[in-house]
This record gives sequence, C-alpha cells and structure tokens, in this order.
Amino acid sequence: MTPPSRTLGIAFSDGDRTSRLAGAIVRDDGTLDGLGFDACTVGGTDATDAAIALFDDLGREDVRHVAVAGIAPAWFNVVDLSRLRDAVNRPVYAVSYEESPGLEPALREAFDGEALAQRLDAYRSLPPRARVERGGSGPTVSDPPEPVFVRAVGIETDEAAAAVRGLIREGFRRPEPLRVAAIAASAHREATTER
Repeated sequence: MTPPSRTLGIAFSDGDRTSRLAGAIVRDDGTLDGLGFDACTVGGTDATDAAIALFDDLGREDVRHVAVAGIAPAWFNVVDLSRLRDAVNRPVYAVSYEESPGLEPALREAFDGEALAQRLDAYRSLPPRARVERGGSGPTVSDPPEPVFVRAVGIETDEAAAAVRGLIREGFRRPEPLRVAAIAASAHREATTER
C-alpha cells in the first residue's frame, strides 16, 4: 500500500498547564500542505476534543488518514482513538516509538477515583499495539532500523503499518506528518509560553 495522498499528523508539546497541539497535513511526497493548532490541558481529559477541534478548524476534506503521536500526551490526557475516528470519519492510528508494558500501572500510580476510571476506560478501549518493522537499514549497514508501534482504528492494522512505513523518510524514525507536527507543536508552545 502506498501512503495516503494526504495525512494529518497530530503532535503535542507540553507546557506547565497547557499542551499545544499542532496538526501538519503532509502529502504522500513529503510536502507540507497545511498547519493547524489547538491546545489541551496537561493532566486533563480533553486531548481527544482538541484533536477533533483541530481537524474541524482545518476544514480539509482532502485529508485521507489521521496519525497521532502516541495515545497519552499531556501527562496522561488519553486520546480516545475510536471517538476521534468517528468524529473525523477517517482512519486513525497512533504511532509510538518505545516498547512498553502498557500504561495501566502508571495511570494507577498517578490517579485515583473518577479521574483514574475515566482514563482507564479510554485506555482500555484502545486497540492493541502492533509492532511495525521499518525495513531499510539503521545507523550502520548491519543494524536494522528501530521498529515503531501502531494502534489503528477504522483501518486494518497491516494497512496502517504499510501507510506508516511509507510515510517515514530515509534517515528519520517518525512518519513525516508526525515529525513536522512535533516541530510545529514545539514552536507553537515556545511562541505562546505561559507567563
């Protein structure tokens, strides 16, 4: 499968109280084709709403897939991938870069009561992570590149994995829409630093 013609990558950059979101629309040839911004609360439960608002504000019907950098940005502000998929009516996948035993122990350590229950519900609703081998070579010819991990909703996992592989440019680990979105989110946070 070739990458979709346009993918919206959404990344977060945390401040003390506010996480800045950036959405980068990137064409399949790697060209940046649009940017949007929003914000959510660090430690809150509004990351999904912010991602939906960002998509709506962009108003880009030509976006074919939505990729999110991780599922628990902004200090465990868990993104509900199914709700995001339903709202944007596009395939949605979250991409992460590290092996993990899962977030449940960390959530239980950081929260209790209703705050914990809300996050556990969102976390448990997520599809399982699939390991995606990237192909190509790592830093040296004998090293394989590090894998990425994908959770997909509204698209088969193998199709999402192929799309993610197709969006990773030589020499980088992140899919291009997420790499650009992360740079833009960081710049947006720096430009709007809380005083």
